[in-house]
Amino acid sequence: MVSKEQVEGVLEKVRAGLKSEGGDIELVDVKENVVYVKLKGSCGTCPMSTLTMKNWVEANIKRELPDITAVQAV
Repeated sequence: MVSKEQVEGVLEKVRAGLKSEGGDIELVDVKENVVYVKLKGSCGTCPMSTLTMKNWVEANIKRELPDITAVQAV
């Protein structure tokens, strides 16, 4: 089972890129190998946020934590 602490470790790396664009990400929960996050700042209203979520956030988390099956925005 993947812990919130493990996910936060990966999100710290992701945050650097998001913050450079005026955004941020908040970990909401980890349940049954699915990570639930909330995009904040400019990322929360950006029309490209779906691509950011799949191609940047989810890709990084799955690469470092292969047990994770999905990342969902809430």
